[in-house]
Amino acid sequence: MNRRGMLAACAAAATLPWAPRALAAPLQVTDDSGRRVILPAPAQRIVALSPQLLELCAAAGASRQVVGTIRGADDVHWARKLPIVGDAFALNLEAIARLKPDLILAWQSGTPPRDAARLQALGIAVYWSQANTFDALAATVQRIGVLAGTTRAAARWVRDFDQRLAALRQRYAAQQPAVRVFYQVWNRPLITVGGPQLITQAITLCGGRNVFDALGVLSPSVSAEAVVQADPQLIVASGPRAAAWLQEWQRFTQISAVRHRQLVALPGDTLSRMGANVLDGVQQLCSVMATTRRQLRQGTKKP
Repeated sequence: MNRRGMLAACAAAATLPWAPRALAAPLQVTDDSGRRVILPAPAQRIVALSPQLLELCAAAGASRQVVGTIRGADDVHWARKLPIVGDAFALNLEAIARLKPDLILAWQSGTPPRDAARLQALGIAVYWSQANTFDALAATVQRIGVLAGTTRAAARWVRDFDQRLAALRQRYAAQQPAVRVFYQVWNRPLITVGGPQLITQAITLCGGRNVFDALGVLSPSVSAEAVVQADPQLIVASGPRAAAWLQEWQRFTQISAVRHRQLVALPGDTLSRMGANVLDGVQQLCSVMATTRRQLRQGTKKP
């Protein structure tokens, strides 16, 4: 059964007379690492170990069950008063255990390796998330809904997400000419997004091409010389330091994006976080790329 069919079945099951008896059965999903996550009953105490997973809990209708998180999620307003159990560099396993969670949601590539094995050793169910595609993001919300007993809310969110994603793809994906894009994640070292990254898919959806899409890792380091050789027509960065990073490119006048002043700092982190509001970030990116595309068309019309 595909994801859409599974969502419909779960939502329908919740309305049937025998639903209370069915909910007593163990709940089971497979996470992004391929592990089975089994709970005897819907999770009542969830620890979410990334801002992204906090947002996806809310999308699944499970925000009330969240009892702890990490630093860096201040803009997730409903989570500001939650106990803090670490940050992006280290987790406090004792603090996690004191919260007595029945489910931990962890970001696979964002959890310090030394803490990953220790999390498993706590004896608490751990769901490992690595949502590198739009489908995987929606599937994560679906699975959180299963584990938290909120399948109907999760199904509504996924349906709306799928519809909006399809509308964006229909509007932008076939636009020509395709825009060559360099997406900057960090400055020193210079880090971009590779082919497996969701942001690369966003660039494609918006009618462009990531100039480093051939790199098979999520966040590869590249050289300034490689960027010059790739000659992007648009350079995009996001985050609080994005404007300063873009200013550093001004001396590379051989790059098309610099010559034509197509260096753009995206507001906020809705795209780079890859959370519940990711399509707001995709819309921002598509709008920026549409502006670059118009300039490219105008340039080709000049004698």
